Amino acid sequence: MPKYTTGEIAKLCNVTVRTVQYYDTRGILIPTEISDGGRRLYSEDDLNKMKIICFLRELGISIDSISKLFKEDNSENVISILIKQQEEFLKQEIKDCKDKMNKLETLKQELKLIDNFSFETIGGIAYSMENKAKLNKVRLVMLTTGVIMNVLQWTSFLLWMFQGWWWLLIAYVVIAIPYSILILNYYYSNIEYICPNCNSIFQPTKKEVFFARHTPNTRKLTCTSCGHHGFCVETYKVK
Repeated sequence: MPKYTTGEIAKLCNVTVRTVQYYDTRGILIPTEISDGGRRLYSEDDLNKMKIICFLRELGISIDSISKLFKEDNSENVISILIKQQEEFLKQEIKDCKDKMNKLETLKQELKLIDNFSFETIGGIAYSMENKAKLNKVRLVMLTTGVIMNVLQWTSFLLWMFQGWWWLLIAYVVIAIPYSILILNYYYSNIEYICPNCNSIFQPTKKEVFFARHTPNTRKLTCTSCGHHGFCVETYKVK
């Protein structure tokens, strides 16, 4: 049977000599034979074992887990459990990476709207992103109720046009006016803005909020602290 030196094993498995030596010291890959000159020699079975170790390491399975695997009598069940655990770990890593990518994309888009960039600006955007879930909940309430009111509007209008039910349109108007006041007050009471110039958090007047130019995440407002007029980042109002 062929014998392989540490260097040959390393070359065949595309790893460094130090990696093979490390697995030796950990007791995972022990040489079959040591020559009279003290050279560590590995068999064909050792080579195959090394290839398995490298494959498991590529999957992200830890050295400790691999070591325990080789010591287990019931290795088939153990490897199944390890694969399942690693699969769940990688899924979570993918999710975390996607979350980070979304945050980076949000940061990139927000910075495009800011004239005077500073490190404090990033702090303000980070604060906004931390409260994004709560802010999205506010927006979802507005969107959902808005869709319902829009359906009622068109339904009452069409029934008036084709059925002559004028009273239904009047009923809609009676409902729509207080709804508009309530939903706008709800929105205003749950949002505030971060100034990109001084990084302060402020709440402008209702009139300025509702008539200002805006993007999905910013509004062009005047900061009440420093007087800067520009796109300010919308965030949830912490109560």
